[in-house]
Amino acid sequence: MANLSKSNVPQFSVDVYQNAYLPEGGREVNAIVTVTATGGGTVGSAVTAPRTYAPGRGPSAAVAIMVDCSGSMDYPPTKMRNARDATAAAVDTLRDGVHFAVIGGTHVATEVYPGGGRLAVADATTRAQAKQALRKLGAGGGTAIGTWLRLADRLLASADADIRHGILLTDGRNEHESAADLRATLDACAGRFTCDARGVGTDWEVKEVTGVASALLGTADIVADPAALAADFTQMMETAMGKEVADVALRVWTPVGTAIRFVKQVAPTVEDLTGRRTEAGPRAGDYPTGSWGDESRDYHLCVEVPAAGVGQEMLAARVSLVVPQPDGTARSLGTPGLVRAVWTDDMTASTSISPQVAHYTGQAELAHAIQQGLDLRKAGDFDGATAKLGRAVQLASASGNADTAKLLAKVVDVVDAATGTVRLKAKVAEADEMTLETRSTKTVRVKK
Repeated sequence: MANLSKSNVPQFSVDVYQNAYLPEGGREVNAIVTVTATGGGTVGSAVTAPRTYAPGRGPSAAVAIMVDCSGSMDYPPTKMRNARDATAAAVDTLRDGVHFAVIGGTHVATEVYPGGGRLAVADATTRAQAKQALRKLGAGGGTAIGTWLRLADRLLASADADIRHGILLTDGRNEHESAADLRATLDACAGRFTCDARGVGTDWEVKEVTGVASALLGTADIVADPAALAADFTQMMETAMGKEVADVALRVWTPVGTAIRFVKQVAPTVEDLTGRRTEAGPRAGDYPTGSWGDESRDYHLCVEVPAAGVGQEMLAARVSLVVPQPDGTARSLGTPGLVRAVWTDDMTASTSISPQVAHYTGQAELAHAIQQGLDLRKAGDFDGATAKLGRAVQLASASGNADTAKLLAKVVDVVDAATGTVRLKAKVAEADEMTLETRSTKTVRVKK
């Protein structure tokens, strides 16, 4: 990774929300860790315009756009046209000086632009050339997503860039390579670049698209109507252009005698990071968080501490943000947050649950309940599906997650949200079911 000067790295702050009090002999400590990055580039959105940079200013970046060109992209023919237009819109959003390539994906991966195993550098000329090359894209062939990702990885690795990012669009199932091959590719690419994945239409597999985004620390979504692709691609690229620092890790140090039960991102989406730990010296481990611009995310940390008596107190964990340096060391970003454990005989203190912990425990359960409910529905277990989706409705209602509540209401008839009493709808549009599944991990922030 290229060296980062301090001027182009956002300022990171870490805030810890927890109830530190445990009953005598209590061993489980839960905390919500809010990480906020400010003062770098801004992430593009309706309320925050992306920061613009003069050529050569801002972090160096490389982007690979992978467009599905399999035969199914011709049904209807407007789908391929919409994909070309969306890719052109994304190319227009690249800031000057960014390295980029466009890849056509079928059962093999093809360099559409610039070709020759290299990346182009964005300016008025190369953007125009790329859009010209896009006009030749046609549909035909199968789908092997792993081959697209491996080509993207090779191209992105050729640039000395701080930020490496992919955008992947597919409309079908990954039928021309095995699940094991795709998993091996994701394992090989993890930590080398981040990737946003989109499924267009309703003939693709949700778990494949979300699996790509999860492994490569990007976002996943459905674009049910191909006409909406251009707006989605523009926003994705604006967000990518707003990233200022890559390879940020959440470093968790714990004292002797403690064990980490789990580390999960819980906002803006639920993502379990526990199994992605890499050791970082005595008693410390790093959990990958990907690239950051101006934004805030929440993490749930659960630590098991040794049992202790009333009046005793200990530091249960220290949480900081680090970024790797070219010499193999890591640089700290901001001041660490501290997670504490205090043993008390005050029952009121030791039994109260932090509002932040309670909220995000519910959001994680909500995501799990939706996924279980939809799986049971597909398997024909309608009673089980009704129970799980009813619980999801109850959790969405209680936590104020209005977006998820609306998606659930397209799959079940809600009799009583407060008690989770629902009936499965007899007919559900495929796009509605896929949207609920794809967005099931999106959470609502706790009201601080």
